Formats: sequence, C-alpha cells, structure tokens
Amino acid sequence: MRYEQIKVEKRGQVTLLTLNRPDKLNAWTPQMAGELAHAIEAANADRDIGAIVMTGEGRGFCAGADVDAVFKTRVDGRDPGENTAGGSGGMPANVDWIKLARSSKPLIAAVNGVAVGIGVTMILPFDVIVAAEEARFGLVFVKMGIVPELASSHFLVSRMGWGQASEMMLTGRLYPAAEAKAKGLCEYVVPQAQLLDKAMEIANLIADNPSRQLRMTKALLTENACTTDLTRAQKLETDALKECWTTPEHHEAVDAFLNKRKPDFKKVAS
Repeated sequence: MRYEQIKVEKRGQVTLLTLNRPDKLNAWTPQMAGELAHAIEAANADRDIGAIVMTGEGRGFCAGADVDAVFKTRVDGRDPGENTAGGSGGMPANVDWIKLARSSKPLIAAVNGVAVGIGVTMILPFDVIVAAEEARFGLVFVKMGIVPELASSHFLVSRMGWGQASEMMLTGRLYPAAEAKAKGLCEYVVPQAQLLDKAMEIANLIADNPSRQLRMTKALLTENACTTDLTRAQKLETDALKECWTTPEHHEAVDAFLNKRKPDFKKVAS
C-alpha cells in the first residue's frame, strides 16, 4: 500500500507510525484508518518487529475526525469513504479497530499535542500511552451532537474509573496532560523533546520479550480485565500457561536462565 496520510519507519525492533496531516492537526479520515490498519498488520507479520509506536507529525497528535471531510460529508448524505456506514464507530467497514488493537503486537501511543475525539478513542485500547507536557486530551462528542465510539465508554472507565470517565465524556472539556495522567488516562508525561525517546524506550523493553507470549498476555488482559467470573479467568490463564510450557520461547528462557545468558527469543520463534 502507498501511504499518503501516515508515515511508516522501522527503528530496529520497533515500527514507528506517524499520523501525517500536520496542516489539519492530523485530523482523522477513513483513509488514514485504512492506512494505519494496513501498517499495523504489516508490523504484526514482520518477525523482526516486537512493538509499535504511534505519534503525530507537527504540533498535534490528532484533532479528531476531519469535520469537513467526515462530518460535513455525512451530513450532506454521502459516505466519507471506505463504507464507514457499514463499519463500527465510523471506521471503514473492513477495519475492526478494537480487535486489531487488542490482538496486535504491543502498541504505544506517543501523544505529542492535542488529541480530541477519535484522536483519543483510537488509542484507549493501546497498551501504553505516553504524553508530552503540551498534550491535551478531549472527548468532545457531546459538543458535536454525537456520542463516543470504539468501545471508549468501556475503555475510558477501565482506565480512569466511572466518575472520572463520566466527567470527561459529559463535559467535553480539554484535559492538560498532567491532569490526564493524574486521573489515569495516560501512563507517562514527559517533556516534548523526550517524548519519542520515552515511547521507544518502553517499546524496546517490551519488544525484548517473546512476541507470542506478549500477544497471549494481551488477550488475557482483554478477556479478564473486567470479568467477575474468576473461575473462567483462571481457566483462560491455565489454558494459555499449558500452551506456553510447550513453546520454544519458554524452553529458551529456562535454558538461558540456567546457563546465565540472555535469551534470544527471535531465534526460536516459530
């Protein structure tokens, strides 16, 4: 695929995705979503890649959906592209964003500036969110006369708690990065000059681990994070654990420990 609205770069064992509509503060379009999905799937298929970082070009991360190209087009009775009417939450019909994000290799968001609307909801299912001190977060759906999408009414509560999520969604106000972190929306806030370095540091720490087990762990977190059925939660973990016992990654880790060396998980990955 030829990417027009994102940039893709391999940095060692990490793929860096950059939203690339800086003149529009990287406002979201269905085309951007399709390009991101393709790039994430390509990174997932690349054995050399262990984690994925997403950031924005210029001074914004993502200023929500492009009002003219997306909202106005839909108000005028036309689909903004990629059959979003047949998709979930305005995504292209062939993109299941939540399934992709939760089944993907680990995803880290490096939020370099304003993140509004889908600029927030598309990263809520990511594994780690790092923000620059200048970043601001807003779920402004009510102010646009619409409601949140992409299971964000689930993920925001999971990250922030019921009251904080309710306030953020019902007021539609912008949250400075420091406040967002204090309320649980992101994991780190760092100076702008350190943002990508911090995101890449986390990505590399994750990517050093076996990809199969990383994705299995993500699946367990997805299934068990909000469950009240602890018997089922333990069964899912036990089933996954029994599978891990037979994998070359587990055997490599045990041998490396006993022989006092660093494990090479990529060498043994199938």
